[in-house]
Amino acid sequence: MIDISDIDVFLGLDVGKGEHHATAVTAVGKKALDKRLPNSEPKLREVFTKLQAKHGVVFVVVDQPASIGALPLTVARAVGCHVAYLPGLTMRRISDLYPGEAKTDARDAFIIADAARAMPHTLRSIELDDERVAELEMLVGFDDDLVAEANRLSNRLRGLFTQVYPHLERAVGPRMQHPSWSCWSGSARRPGYARPGRRKVTTLMQPKAPRMAARLTEDVFTALDEQTVVVPGTEAAALIVPSLARSLTAVLDQRRLLEKRLDELLEAHPLSAVLTSMPGVGVRTAARLLIDVGDGTKFPVRCPPRRLCGPRPDDPQFGLFDPRRTALSQRKKQLERAFFLSAFAALSDPASRAYYDKKIKEGKHHTQSLLCLARRRADVLFAMLRDGTFNEPRAPHAMAP
Repeated sequence: MIDISDIDVFLGLDVGKGEHHATAVTAVGKKALDKRLPNSEPKLREVFTKLQAKHGVVFVVVDQPASIGALPLTVARAVGCHVAYLPGLTMRRISDLYPGEAKTDARDAFIIADAARAMPHTLRSIELDDERVAELEMLVGFDDDLVAEANRLSNRLRGLFTQVYPHLERAVGPRMQHPSWSCWSGSARRPGYARPGRRKVTTLMQPKAPRMAARLTEDVFTALDEQTVVVPGTEAAALIVPSLARSLTAVLDQRRLLEKRLDELLEAHPLSAVLTSMPGVGVRTAARLLIDVGDGTKFPVRCPPRRLCGPRPDDPQFGLFDPRRTALSQRKKQLERAFFLSAFAALSDPASRAYYDKKIKEGKHHTQSLLCLARRRADVLFAMLRDGTFNEPRAPHAMAP
C-alpha cells in the first residue's frame, strides 16, 4: 500500500452499471467534488485529469474492483492515479460510524473516500495478480455455462435414446461426453437403414479413443443389434440426434480450448504450484480456488475453511432441509462443489483413499465420507496457502483422524 501522506485528494467511487457517483475529499477532509459520473472513458479521464491538475496526487478508491468497477480503475491507472478498493463488508461496518441511515450513492461515495483518507488500513491493494484472477473468474464463469449446456444436451440425447434405443442408451449414456461421441452418433439410425460398419466406426474413433475404440464400437453395435423393432418416433430422433451431437461436440471442443487458456493463466500465478501440488486439484479446481480463496486471507477468522464444505455428516441437520444451507451465496456453493469434486478426484491418492476407507468403516456412506475428506482437505489447503508450502505426501497410516 502506498504512503497516504503523499496523497492530495481521495476520490471515492460508488460504481454502477451506467454511471458512478464520485466524491473527492482532500487530505484535510474537505469535499472537492461530488457528482454523478458516466461510466465512460472520456468522462472518467477528464475528471481524473482535472483533479490531478488542481490538487496533485489522486487516490481512486472503489467498492467493487471487478465487473462494473474495472473501467474506472483501468482509466485511473492510465492517467497516473493510485488505485485501491474498499471491501463491501468493511464498508458496511464503517458506514455505522457516519451520520444518517439512508443508503444513497452520494453517501456511499463519501464514506469510501473518507475511509481511504482516515482509515487507510481498511483498503485492499489491486495488484497484477488481482487482474489475472479477474480474467480467471470471467473464463471460469464461461466454463460453468458450457458445463450447464453440455449437461443439457447430454440429458436431451439420453432422453431420446431412452425412448427409441434403450439398449443404446445403457451402452453409451455414461460416456455421452467422451470426445469420441461424434463417431457414435452416426450409428444411431433407424433399424434397417444403412449405417457405418464396425470397421469404419472403429477407424473414426481410434484417434479420440485409442485404447477403447474397439470395445466402444462393439458395445454400440451390440446394443443396436439387440433391438429389431422400430419404436414410434425413431424417424424424428434420427433427424434430431445428429444436430444435438454436433452441438454437444462443439461445446466440448470449446471447453478444451478454454482449458488451455486457463492453464496458461494458472502457470503465471505464484500460487498455482501450491494448489496443484495437492492430489485431485486440476486446472479448473485450482482456478476456482484462486478466485474464491486467493491467498487464504479470504477465509473469515470465525468461519474455518472446513465450513465451506457444508455441515458435518454427524450434524442432525445433515441431509435434511436447512434454511441456513439455502442462504449460501452462489459463490460459496461453487466453492463447496469444487472442494467436493476435488475430494472425489483425490480418491486415487493412497493417503486420501485410506482416510475415505476409514470413514466408510466407521459406518458413514459414500457422500458423508467424501464430505469428511473434503473438509480435511480444506484445512490442509488453508495451511498450505498460509505458509506457502507444497503438499507433502504422507503414508496412509500417518493420516490424522
